[in-house]
Amino acid sequence: MRVHRGTRASGLAATGCALTIGNFDGVHRGHQAMLALLTNEAHHRGLPSAVLTFEPHPRDFFAARAGRPEAAPARIATLRDKLAEIARCGVDHVIVARFDQRLASLEAADFIDQVLRRDLGARYVLVGDDFVFGARRAGNYAMLDATGAHAGFDVARMMSYEVHGLRVSSSAVREALAAGDMARAEALLGRPYAISARVLHGRKLGRSLGFRTLNLRFGHPQPAAGGIFVVRVHGLVSTPLAGVASLGVRPTVDDSGRVLLEAHVFDWPAELGAEGGYGRCLRVELLHKLHDERRYESVEALRAGIAADTAEALAWHARAGSGTRARG
Repeated sequence: MRVHRGTRASGLAATGCALTIGNFDGVHRGHQAMLALLTNEAHHRGLPSAVLTFEPHPRDFFAARAGRPEAAPARIATLRDKLAEIARCGVDHVIVARFDQRLASLEAADFIDQVLRRDLGARYVLVGDDFVFGARRAGNYAMLDATGAHAGFDVARMMSYEVHGLRVSSSAVREALAAGDMARAEALLGRPYAISARVLHGRKLGRSLGFRTLNLRFGHPQPAAGGIFVVRVHGLVSTPLAGVASLGVRPTVDDSGRVLLEAHVFDWPAELGAEGGYGRCLRVELLHKLHDERRYESVEALRAGIAADTAEALAWHARAGSGTRARG
């Protein structure tokens, strides 16, 4: 899959494409169904499949412009994870368009003419049932369909996707993660909720407490999930490793507000040595929530809290028979 930064850099105008448009936060089962339909249509039409998505999320942009960043939606996935999941769906191209004032003020008709037709050469456009676009959200499916009829591209709309009678949406995933209901989040996503990133150097505080941690940065100030989790870590060795992790701002030891995922694996692979984890790109699956983040009164209280969380996570893995390397 090729990733393009900006619509004009895509090079798709010459070949044309089958296109879908959206934020795709989480790439949940509804998104996956849409991408399956897109790639199937692209194959039958002899066109490359393409996804147009936005960074930052448009609601992030409008919340910041209004001086209310807290009004932005919590983020399910980092851009890295979103792109990885779209690639797994077999899409040929992803266009990551910067959502800024220029794009926000683009009239709906100009969006069709300049972005869809001129920059991307869209010949087939697939959208969701609630799709709106353009300045003041003035464009909708009906307008897009009417324009396509005389502009040379087909338009299709995919209705809501349901699981057990419940509409699958990014909002529903966010609600499940906020509630710590990881089983419901997994049902909506079609996979365990996971975060991927490269391991960063930290203060090495975990080592002094007796719990080596792998620090992964979550590149958004408002993650949809937060707290202490039972986890499974992929990417250190050939098999996944059982562990426990904290996702949040570490209120006991840090006041910067930076969001980190700190994962402690129970059975550190000896073949990696003391420094073997740094720089590796890991995927951490959050399987079960133990509790929200806590502020401890002292380092000793923090050590005791981590020990209790570790024991509870070990017990959970033992009950689940998760098939990971774990200390018995």
